[in-house]
Amino acid sequence: MIWSLVTLPKVKRLIINADDFGLAPGVNRGVIELQQAGALSSTTLMATAPYFSAAVHLAFAQSSLSVGCHVILVDGSPCLRPSEVPSLLDPRNPTLLRPTVGQFLRDMLRGRIRPQEIEAEAIAQIRRIQSSGLTVSHIDSHKHVHAFPQVLAPLLRAARQCGVVCVRNPFEPGWSLQATPSAGALRRAQVYAMRTRWHSWARLTAEHGCITTDGSTGILATGVLDEQVLRSLLHAMPDGTWELVCHPGYCDSALEQAHTRLLASRDVERSALLEVIPEELQNDPELTLIDFHQLGRGSG
Repeated sequence: MIWSLVTLPKVKRLIINADDFGLAPGVNRGVIELQQAGALSSTTLMATAPYFSAAVHLAFAQSSLSVGCHVILVDGSPCLRPSEVPSLLDPRNPTLLRPTVGQFLRDMLRGRIRPQEIEAEAIAQIRRIQSSGLTVSHIDSHKHVHAFPQVLAPLLRAARQCGVVCVRNPFEPGWSLQATPSAGALRRAQVYAMRTRWHSWARLTAEHGCITTDGSTGILATGVLDEQVLRSLLHAMPDGTWELVCHPGYCDSALEQAHTRLLASRDVERSALLEVIPEELQNDPELTLIDFHQLGRGSG
């Protein structure tokens, strides 16, 4: 038998997703401008954010923008009535969710948070977006709390009940971590600690029949994603399907009043994406920009 060597084409598929759609007018404006410029393919909408309705209106005007659900379980308000999700609420302010990931994880590990309430709240948030007429492309979570199996399982049940099959893989691969030298020590330690949940996360995702990427880049770079870091990440990216997680926008007065540490950095990210992404897509024939709808259909 004579074997012939066939060289398969290299393929790098990238989803560029902006989190926090609906948080502030400046964030909404930045997301739409980037999508129109070909520098963004996806965003995740916060169902309980103050500028949710404005974001929905803008999304309808951009039919090629893929919109997912940025599930909020910390640092925000519930979609359901407080009496329906009492274990998710801040004991010191029982109309709001816990303000920090640390408090949420501490109480979760102590068994104080009910998985059925996580599932119910996630369903409510996904359905609020769906009821607006938008098709939810995927789910992820505010502060990446779905990296933890105790949160992931009820979120995946909620997603499948709502007909959503794609979920963010919140784990950053080694090549991406090495390409982000400017990140702070605390942020780096948090990302490395989160990576210890990878095996159980992957098992649960497979058990629920959900679809995800090979990993995410830009998580470690949150707050420091400038043009130099962005180019470094793209040039280090190997073949595969990856998600670039970003938080672009304009820093306006509404954003300054929101509970977020990401203010001026959103302008930096927006400028970097506008400068770098169209150029890299033109110069790198192996790089293709896709969204979660395409990922779910297995096309690219």
